[in-house]
Amino acid sequence: MLGRTYENQVCSAARALEIAGERWSLLIIRNAAFAGMTRFSEFQKSLEIAPNILAARLAHFVESGLMETWDEGDGRETYHLTKKGLDFVPVIIALTKWGDRWAAAGGAPIVYEHGCGGRMTHVLQCTKCGETVQPGAVTARKTAVMAKLQAQRKARVLRPRGVAREHHGAAAGTDVGLYVRSAPHPRSRDL
Repeated sequence: MLGRTYENQVCSAARALEIAGERWSLLIIRNAAFAGMTRFSEFQKSLEIAPNILAARLAHFVESGLMETWDEGDGRETYHLTKKGLDFVPVIIALTKWGDRWAAAGGAPIVYEHGCGGRMTHVLQCTKCGETVQPGAVTARKTAVMAKLQAQRKARVLRPRGVAREHHGAAAGTDVGLYVRSAPHPRSRDL
């Protein structure tokens, strides 16, 4: 069985995958965000997902803060996206746009629209100059956080046997790792 964590990666994308990267996860979030689903039975019926898998995903979302449960007063709980969960909406739109272009042979099966009727899109935009940027023009650069996490990892690797491990991951019990490229990419700066 594949693990859920990417301990050897110092990367926010890896941390996000640890939270919402398992099979069914983004589809559950999609249905909560766009179809207004809140009940266990609604998710199960629409996705045809095994109840044990759905229960595990929903529990993980609540534990991770993507969803919260509300007691409906009839003994049943409903699941609602939090602000953290709603922040996945642009990710789902971007992933759908990629899927429409590269994996949907017959064309887009659904479109995301605004209340005015216009279609939603995901655009890369520079926060400094406001320019819309093509994917090929984006570079990645290490931050001070990366240097700190790399130093912590190096200290753990060099420590003598028998010294307790420190945990610095997104979830308790995960170690922070290093995001490494075997050869420099032309658009990377010191990754």
